[in-house]
Amino acid sequence: MELNTKIKIVLKDDLEMWQKLNVTAFLMSGIAGTQNIIGQPYLDKDTAQYLPMSQQPVMIHSSSGERLNELLQKALTKDVVITIYTEELFNTYNDEDNRAMVAKFKTNELNLVGVGIRGKKNHVDKLLKGYDLHK
Repeated sequence: MELNTKIKIVLKDDLEMWQKLNVTAFLMSGIAGTQNIIGQPYLDKDTAQYLPMSQQPVMIHSSSGERLNELLQKALTKDVVITIYTEELFNTYNDEDNRAMVAKFKTNELNLVGVGIRGKKNHVDKLLKGYDLHK
C-alpha cells in the first residue's frame, strides 16, 4: 500500500525520555483518532486478536522550543492537520483540563514541547526540511 501522506512528530530536544514517549503517544492519538490511518486487527497463529495500528510509518524529529513555534506558525498556513502538546499539559490530568490549559494561550504564546503533523508528503517534507531526526 503506497500512501500519499506522511506523519511526522517533532519533539522539543530537552525533554526527559518519559516525556518524549508520553508526548509522542498523545500526539499520535490525535492523528490516529481522526485521520483514517488505522489498519485491520492483528491475529497471531493461535488466533489471539490484537488491536490494529497505523498503516503508515511515523518519523520522529527533534527541535528547539523556538523552532517548534516557528514550525507551528508555518504549518497553520498549509494544508496539513496538526496536533500539539504544551509544557503545561505535564501538570494536568484529564482532557477537559488539557483543553482549558491550551485555551489560556494565544497561538504564538504556546509553550510547545511537541507537534504532530500529517499531510501530503511534499507539504510535510517542505515544512520539516532542516529538522533533524530524533536520536
